[in-house]
Amino acid sequence: MNIASLINSLPGTVAQGLVWGIMAIGVYITFRILDIADLTVDGTLCTGAAVSVILMMNGCNVYVSLLCATVAGLLAGLVTGIFITMFGIPPILAGILTQLSLYSINLHIMAGSISGAKANLPISVDKYNLLVSARNVRHMVVNNPIIILLIVVALLIGILYWFFGTEMGSSLRATGANQAMSRANGINTNLTKVLGLMISNGLVALSGALLGQYQGFADINMGRGAIVIGLAAVIIGEVIFSKVFRNFALKLLSCVFGAIIYYIVIQVVLKLGLSTDDLKLLTALIVALFLGVPYWQASIKAKTVKKGE
Repeated sequence: MNIASLINSLPGTVAQGLVWGIMAIGVYITFRILDIADLTVDGTLCTGAAVSVILMMNGCNVYVSLLCATVAGLLAGLVTGIFITMFGIPPILAGILTQLSLYSINLHIMAGSISGAKANLPISVDKYNLLVSARNVRHMVVNNPIIILLIVVALLIGILYWFFGTEMGSSLRATGANQAMSRANGINTNLTKVLGLMISNGLVALSGALLGQYQGFADINMGRGAIVIGLAAVIIGEVIFSKVFRNFALKLLSCVFGAIIYYIVIQVVLKLGLSTDDLKLLTALIVALFLGVPYWQASIKAKTVKKGE
């Protein structure tokens, strides 16, 4: 393995990990707080990128495009929440239905470009004022994407930490912990579920918008398998930092660290000669491995206690 090449690729790896870390925070909200496996994110990531890129190509301000992308994600989460609460559809199936619908919606969004292209929309930092771009990742400048993304991550974690400390945020956390007890205490669990799904998908769409700008294009397939990467980031962060990060804000930060570590592992494996065709297989193995670690730890601890008795 070429160590120099690996070190040279680290800035880009860290930047990409920060972008996906925002997505991982969204996955954490549904997967750990609400205890829902939401598959909507596979479609929402592309929705965020498509909305942001198409608006910028039509002359919209970059910050307005990011805001609109986030709103689009909120609406996607709202649809999934309505499927779950009003139609009684199981969460996994509801996410699949919304994700399936978003594929067509994303194609319609991307059809609004000047060139009329649908499946892939390139956007250049030379022509548009992008907030983050891979071209600046190795330059010590103010618009270095790592610096900007660190600021964005810090702001998001601060806002979420404040929100989940409010009455509504606490109700959302209580819903995920025990729905029956939450309803007994007068909490509208349907409302909190919908709200949690909206926040989660809003963050995923924001991540998609930043990813589209960072890599310089929006593609209809860019969100495929995103839920697995998000879960990998969440689980890696929990396994490595759970004993150190007890505070809620630090738990959110561990998701970002998990995404960075995930992409560093991917880079190391690629430098060792693994084919890019095997990336999905590698991702699945990484998730399975880190999911198994807590179980193995508990099994070893139980055997140790039994021997002690």
